[in-house]
Amino acid sequence: MERLRFVFWALLALLVLSSGVLAQDLREIEKILEKIDAQSRFDDQDFSALMTMIVEDPEKGIEKMVVRQFRRDDGRRFLLLIQEPSTQKGQGYLLEGENLWFYDPSSRKFAHTSLKETFQDSDARNADFNQWTYSSSYQVEGYQEDVLGKFQVYLIDLEAVDETVPFPFVRLWVTQDSHLVLKSEEYSLTRRLMRSSLFPKYAQVGGALIPTQLILVDELVEGKKTQIALSEISVSKIPDHVFTKSYVERVSR
Repeated sequence: MERLRFVFWALLALLVLSSGVLAQDLREIEKILEKIDAQSRFDDQDFSALMTMIVEDPEKGIEKMVVRQFRRDDGRRFLLLIQEPSTQKGQGYLLEGENLWFYDPSSRKFAHTSLKETFQDSDARNADFNQWTYSSSYQVEGYQEDVLGKFQVYLIDLEAVDETVPFPFVRLWVTQDSHLVLKSEEYSLTRRLMRSSLFPKYAQVGGALIPTQLILVDELVEGKKTQIALSEISVSKIPDHVFTKSYVERVSR
């Protein structure tokens, strides 16, 4: 009897110790997510760039899109203005806090849309052009150490706690040393793989470290993917009026 009591208390102590270690490990992963968000955010600077998007669709072929991007993380604002192709030139997406508007110059009207929606039939979602919010929009389900190519990474599984994000479940491959996201897999509510995203190139831009090349793979349509490259990157101050509907209307004429 005494031996059984000893075994019971030993197992209980081991369980408590293991739980404490697990909780501590999860807190460390949460801190990594906070760092990922922080190092990709422009707190005291504006950001602008020219995005070249190559959309490969097995049915439609290859299409090119050029988009002028303006972003201000203080106040959650961004503006996307389509430059090419000519049939879509002047169309724009304006984020004002919680509201995202799509502007069509042919009708001269704004329509409310969502960050969850697909961007112009590409493999990008509108949310991809906003600041990253892994630490606030998701909770950690679990993690493990892994290898991706030549990189030692953390493989982190996340579950959404924010209904505005496009995907309820996400898996991240994050470098252990510099905490860069190299790859992500995004899943539906039924845990079906919807999209894989690769981030092969980063650049230091002002005080932020951001991906300047992205490859977004549609996992539901074989052969469909979108490549995005950033150029003409700037952290110069953007006039306040750029983030307004009147500006979008004026430049889209």
